[in-house]
Amino acid sequence: MLVVLPLVLLLSACTPSRTVATAQTSTATPFLPLSPTPGPPTATPEPVIAMVNGEGIPLAEYQAEVERYLSAQSALGVQVSEEEARTRVLDDLIAQVLLAQGARERGFQADDALVQERIEKLSAQVGGAEALSAWQAAHGYTPEAFTAALRRAIEAAWMRDQILAEVPLTTEQVHVRQILLYNEDAARTVLEQLNAGADFDELAAQYDPLTRGDLGWFPRGYLLEPAIEEAAFSLQPGQVSEIIVSRVGYHIIKVLERDPRRPLSPDALLRLQELALSRWVEQRRQQSEIVFVSQD
Repeated sequence: MLVVLPLVLLLSACTPSRTVATAQTSTATPFLPLSPTPGPPTATPEPVIAMVNGEGIPLAEYQAEVERYLSAQSALGVQVSEEEARTRVLDDLIAQVLLAQGARERGFQADDALVQERIEKLSAQVGGAEALSAWQAAHGYTPEAFTAALRRAIEAAWMRDQILAEVPLTTEQVHVRQILLYNEDAARTVLEQLNAGADFDELAAQYDPLTRGDLGWFPRGYLLEPAIEEAAFSLQPGQVSEIIVSRVGYHIIKVLERDPRRPLSPDALLRLQELALSRWVEQRRQQSEIVFVSQD
């Protein structure tokens, strides 16, 4: 999952997750120089931290994002080592480049008009052209470098939206109830009671009076414990599992209902979208040539 988004992407007013970014012509007078819309870069004259399929990640941008990330975490009271910050930021910058490259392959490029429109919106948000220029300088961006980073961010956001939009809104789901125990002996005792004819729902309510053990509906890929999910989708309504061991305890589950095309809840949809995005980036990364440039 993408943990950190570079600040330029956060500032780029990316479109909602199911909205496709489209270019619009701006009639305002440009106040920052724009270079012609490039194809995938094959080289960069400035120092880089990594090359992703021949496209460089500028060292200055990477360093600025590391500082921003450390500052943001500190403001939240979260202690993060510089090594962890560097790893997270670099991973996310690589992911952004991969997404932007995917957008170009699908025929989308952020042209000058769209980039200029976004710059003007950013300028209005931060208090004018001078304020935006000051922000660029404070974060190590020249106008040209900022424009290039913003172009890449727009393309990455477009590709992200395509991936999220491909996640179906309905899918197979199960409705599950569980009995959660915290030691193996207790779990075996409960399972013996169930095998002897005890009522599952009554025992679930006994061990969890608040929720009665109801896990609700969920699709494949939603639970954090794959073993529980695997067991749930192997059962039919009314069937009870064996003891399932997880990081939190010992589970016995019962499938209450199954639905082959149930609409996803907002939370489940978000979870599946995150998984789809992470899987796309990971697959793309495995297929890519990524060269890390030593700064020693």
